[in-house]
Amino acid sequence: MECREVDGLLSAYLDGELDPAASTSVRDHADTCAACRERLANLESIGGMVRRAPYYQAPDALRARVAHAGTRSAATSHLLRWAAAAVMVVSLTGSILFVRSSTRAVRTADSVDAVAQEVVSGHVRALMGEHLFDVRSTDQHTVKPWFLGKLDFSPPVTDLAQAGFPLTGGRLDYVAGRPVAALVYTRGQHTINVFVWPDASNAAHPSDARAIRGFHVRHWTHGGMSYWAVSDVNDADLDQFVQLLQQ
Repeated sequence: MECREVDGLLSAYLDGELDPAASTSVRDHADTCAACRERLANLESIGGMVRRAPYYQAPDALRARVAHAGTRSAATSHLLRWAAAAVMVVSLTGSILFVRSSTRAVRTADSVDAVAQEVVSGHVRALMGEHLFDVRSTDQHTVKPWFLGKLDFSPPVTDLAQAGFPLTGGRLDYVAGRPVAALVYTRGQHTINVFVWPDASNAAHPSDARAIRGFHVRHWTHGGMSYWAVSDVNDADLDQFVQLLQQ
């Protein structure tokens, strides 16, 4: 892809509206193009500010006004349906800053499946592209500080060497249009990539297990973070690894 083409897809990429192939193409281009990577980061930063703002259901008066306007034209029926699910972002002074459909914020099974495909692609790309590490170290006190200033959150970094899963480093990666922490562990000759980023729901969910393209994938949320572990290590070892991280 060229920069002009990618620029027109960045918003759809951030919203998870692209198919897996197009999403991978955009992310691969951003990995090699500093200008597009910066534009992507700026858009994600704006999205982060919007997501952190308080949301409230649209008041009945607003819905009634939109409904009244919608009775005049069939073309406005879509607007009426949108208004029924609308939410408002309100500033501390009470001013309306932004209105959007709450349906965009719903976490569907399709979106989770798409993220699962992305983390597996990130795992494969890191192994095949020989860009497994931005910081290579077995010391968690070296790996964790490396992410300072590169992410808008501090990823939890745990060394599990005594349990047979040594930390070997980390890197900056991109999943669903946002920069994330990728922590690298090993089990014998097998590599385990753990992708970490903040979870907007801030709720704990048990591990979800699946297999994609020959790789074992585990997903869970804990402590306000979303975790995705990907590896070709056997299921039993990966489950043990996840249990150790969750502890």
